[in-house]
Amino acid sequence: MSHKVERAPHLQSIRSLPVDFRLKDALEDHSSRNSETVTMMNSTRVYNSLTKNVEVVGTNINNKVDSNGFDESPYGKGPYRGESLNSAASTSQSYGSSFNDSKWSDTSYDAKKKLQSWFQLPDGNWELAKILTTSGTELVISLSDEKVLKVSGDTLTPANPDILDGVDDLMQLSYLNEPSVLHNLQFRYDRDMIYTKAGPVLVAINPFKKVPLYGNDFIEGYRRKTIASPHVYAITDTALREMIRDEVNQSIVISGESGAGKTETAKIAMQYLAALGGGSGIEYEILKTNPILEAFGNAKTSRNNNSSRFGKLIEINFSETGRISGANIQTFLLEKSRVVQCAEGERSYHSFYQLCAGAPPSLREKLNLKTAMEYNYLRQSSCYSIPGVDDAKEFRVVTEALDVVHVSKEDQESVFAMLSAVLWLGNVSFAAVDDENHVEPVNDEGLVTVAKLIGCNVADLKLALSTRNMKVRNENIVQRLTLSQAIDARDALAKSIYSCLFDWLVEQINKSLVVGKRRTGRSISILDIYGFESFIRNSFEQFCINYANERLQQHFNRHLFKLEQEEYIQDGIEWARVDFEDNQDCLSLFEKKPLGLLSLLDEESTFPNGTDLTFATKLKEHLHSDPCFRGEREKAFTVCHYAGEVMYDTTGFLEKNRDLLHLDSIQLLSSCQSNLPQAFAANLVAQSESSLSGLLNKSGGADFQKLSVATKFKGQLFQLMKRLENTTPHFIRCIKPNNNQSSGLYDQGLVLQQLKCCGVLEVVRISRSGFPTRMSHKKFARRYGFLLLESVASQDPLSVSVSILHQFGILPEMYHIGYTKLFFRMGQISVLEDTRNRTLHSILRVQSCFRGHQARLMVKDQRRRITAFQSFIRAEKTRKEYSVLLKQYRAAVAIQKQFKGRIGREKFKHIQDASVLLQSVIRGWLVRRCSGDAALLQFGVMKGHETDNVLVKASYLADLQRRVLQAESALRVKDGENDILQQRIQQYDNRWSEYERKMKSMEEMWQKQMRSLQSSLSIAKRSLAADDSDASVNNDSSYGSPVDYTRPTNTGLSVISRLAQEFDQRSRIFGDDAKFLVEVKSGQVDANLDPEQELRRLKQMFEGWKKDYGSRLRETKVILNKLASDGGSGEKMKKKWWGRLNSTRMS
Repeated sequence: MSHKVERAPHLQSIRSLPVDFRLKDALEDHSSRNSETVTMMNSTRVYNSLTKNVEVVGTNINNKVDSNGFDESPYGKGPYRGESLNSAASTSQSYGSSFNDSKWSDTSYDAKKKLQSWFQLPDGNWELAKILTTSGTELVISLSDEKVLKVSGDTLTPANPDILDGVDDLMQLSYLNEPSVLHNLQFRYDRDMIYTKAGPVLVAINPFKKVPLYGNDFIEGYRRKTIASPHVYAITDTALREMIRDEVNQSIVISGESGAGKTETAKIAMQYLAALGGGSGIEYEILKTNPILEAFGNAKTSRNNNSSRFGKLIEINFSETGRISGANIQTFLLEKSRVVQCAEGERSYHSFYQLCAGAPPSLREKLNLKTAMEYNYLRQSSCYSIPGVDDAKEFRVVTEALDVVHVSKEDQESVFAMLSAVLWLGNVSFAAVDDENHVEPVNDEGLVTVAKLIGCNVADLKLALSTRNMKVRNENIVQRLTLSQAIDARDALAKSIYSCLFDWLVEQINKSLVVGKRRTGRSISILDIYGFESFIRNSFEQFCINYANERLQQHFNRHLFKLEQEEYIQDGIEWARVDFEDNQDCLSLFEKKPLGLLSLLDEESTFPNGTDLTFATKLKEHLHSDPCFRGEREKAFTVCHYAGEVMYDTTGFLEKNRDLLHLDSIQLLSSCQSNLPQAFAANLVAQSESSLSGLLNKSGGADFQKLSVATKFKGQLFQLMKRLENTTPHFIRCIKPNNNQSSGLYDQGLVLQQLKCCGVLEVVRISRSGFPTRMSHKKFARRYGFLLLESVASQDPLSVSVSILHQFGILPEMYHIGYTKLFFRMGQISVLEDTRNRTLHSILRVQSCFRGHQARLMVKDQRRRITAFQSFIRAEKTRKEYSVLLKQYRAAVAIQKQFKGRIGREKFKHIQDASVLLQSVIRGWLVRRCSGDAALLQFGVMKGHETDNVLVKASYLADLQRRVLQAESALRVKDGENDILQQRIQQYDNRWSEYERKMKSMEEMWQKQMRSLQSSLSIAKRSLAADDSDASVNNDSSYGSPVDYTRPTNTGLSVISRLAQEFDQRSRIFGDDAKFLVEVKSGQVDANLDPEQELRRLKQMFEGWKKDYGSRLRETKVILNKLASDGGSGEKMKKKWWGRLNSTRMS
């Protein structure tokens, strides 16, 4: 952990100069601070003056050392190391002289004056050595293992003081050399401080373990600026604030080799943006895209268990309020070859293993899934699992993520069906059909399952995998394929299905993240792309990846080196040009036409007879004079990249670049019944280009032609660079500390190689000597002008800017004033920003206090007014309530007085009557007792005992009173029971009245129905009688053969008479029953039955009889119709009679 350093107030912002150079300016008089100090490193004259000034500094230092031996250097307090004062001068001299001579601005060093230095061991690692003695140019040093060596002074490299161990910004190092940078990074890495700043670049070292640097507490700390250490959160927060402040799109470029932690770093940045810009719910969908993309685009390699085999750019859009409003994902160069071939110890894409391990039984049965080791594509490597990773659990996570991004269950099943189809394609085998090695697929489980999953016929699939249609002179020729050609066709189909599936998923994700979201044009793009790769055998994938890194490195150089220096010159800033490694020559080797690597590759790919060997030969023939190219033996060539030389093997270059797919395979996909294969076919057709149409491959068959992989990737890369050029970039360089993926191991050679590949050291060097922060005069004055007096702030922007700088004591060497902008060294603008924020905070504090004071006064006044008003209202209300209560009290007193008087009088009268009665009884008793022939003496004796007898009778009186009270209480009980009985009698009377009304209504209804039936019968009788008389008249007047109408009439009369008799009988029965129930209900007749239940039963019987009687009347009608069917007059008679009958029938 780095030590906290105490500095003088005027030295707090000085961080980018050597210790002696800064100390000189800090201790000189303020009058000597002028702009000439900044240009001391541009000429020998300035260098000499620097040396003289340092000697003066030495004198000042001698005066500044206190009795405890502690110095007051800007690096903080610490024990003075006993270095001679001349060592500072010599160090400064070496710094100035080496600035233009060496790429490291401070590696030249007088080792005799230092006690510790860096010594490089034979294995390439650096170790801190202690200088014991010096003799001329030779020194005796002691290493950490107490080994003593005699070495030359030129072999030692200066070491920084211990107080600088573990600084969080490499720009703070006094000596920026390789061992110092490696030591500082290792010092922090060993203490789980994995993030270090290198100027504007964040260096992140993969810890290969969980470190306590993340979570809501850290997010809140970086948001509130209470945590200032380097972090991905800090970079992301800076990008978000600059986007809102400057209204300019931002980009975060994350690079590094495989296994360096790029994917995790991108997720951490997205988590911070989601935490600060969330609230609409879209941020949750954005975070859920990571499991999907990792499952379908990541795989286990020899260097990384979760290696991204594609590049991606996630553009997150924000609303005007700084909230996330949508996102878009763009992918680059998916490694399709991994689908069909996998090296030992590696795995194919995670999605295959997750499907095999985590699919539910219903889905396994539907897709005919097997275990991973039963598929040929996955069986090429013996690695089927990753330690610490549960593929079944990850499958559930992926399905949940698909639900979140609104991929329907039906589409999810189609996706898993395509994955299963790709796996089963690898199990399709071929058998020879003739002597010329022509083959056709074996009709086994693999072939049938593939046809079922993609929705095509087995015969069509067999033809697509074993034959090729080609068109020669307007004639279609079918050519059989050999075994190698058939395998290539099968693998090409599998790769195309998986690639199209990956693109389709990305498209669905983008639809979910964009549809319905409002954009404002402000966005933050996070680029997670593969880093520079160099293996023992480098193929086409490494060729494209390293080309992309060359292009990204040029963007990095343009932003940090080229554009910066050009801007200094254009704005009139005196600037010492810094040399850096420009990779334009290497980019020209790739991109120049017509003799560039990509052009020659596309040209050779168009030739039907082109091979990898002819391609390598053509490269050696045309590019042998290029300084970045070197031909090797056979099919190999070497390219000098910015990160080092890489040898490429051209085996498979042409095939991978062509990425051809037979037209038969395209037609097969388009003829499938499933939606996804049809969409894949349409997408493949849309990618075709007219420039490559009509070409024939080596076999003479027509293939589906499209843009070559290299050309398509180049176009995507140019679009990416164009997008990044329009943003403000923020760079994160991920470093892999070891190849074992083990925590705690730090390989210096590997880390140094990656630092060189990323250009980190050059970034620190140019940032230390440059002005990374710049701002226009107008913007600077507008942003900080309010800190001045009003009279000064009203001047022109340049004058205001100069006044601000002078007022806040910014040292002249810490800034430069250009024609249009102000240029600041690292950390200076943060001083002004802190002052501005503190001032704004103070203003807001004053305003809040004043407004609070005003609000409190207003509240007090309103409270006083409200209290007075409430007191008046409550007083009036109380007075009214008191007057009402007073009247009620007086009325109650009067009532109580009258009531109590009446009770008292009644009680007095009762007691008086009882007393009189008692007295009369007692006196009567006494008279009767004394009325006998008693002697006067006895009378006297009795009269003497009269008082005792009276007392005895008083006890009798109490007993009588008790009995009277008991009788009164019994009377009250009886009265209560009498009241209850009266209520019950009243209820019974009410119910009896209701029953009586019901019986009367039922009786009236039955009487009406009876009268209706009687009238119908009488009408029927009269009608039959009339018809009978008419028939007799007709018989008398007729002549010829006599017709007998008497028999049917008599028959009808007999039927009617029986119905009439039954009606009369039933009416009497129902009448008697109803009358009996009425008598039972009224209590006139005693019977053990329920009148209500019997009444309901009688009603049901009446309804049943009524229904039956009506049906028999209808039967009678039918009989009469049959009897009178022979005569016309009979028909008229029946119609007439039934008409009259129907008119009077009851409803």
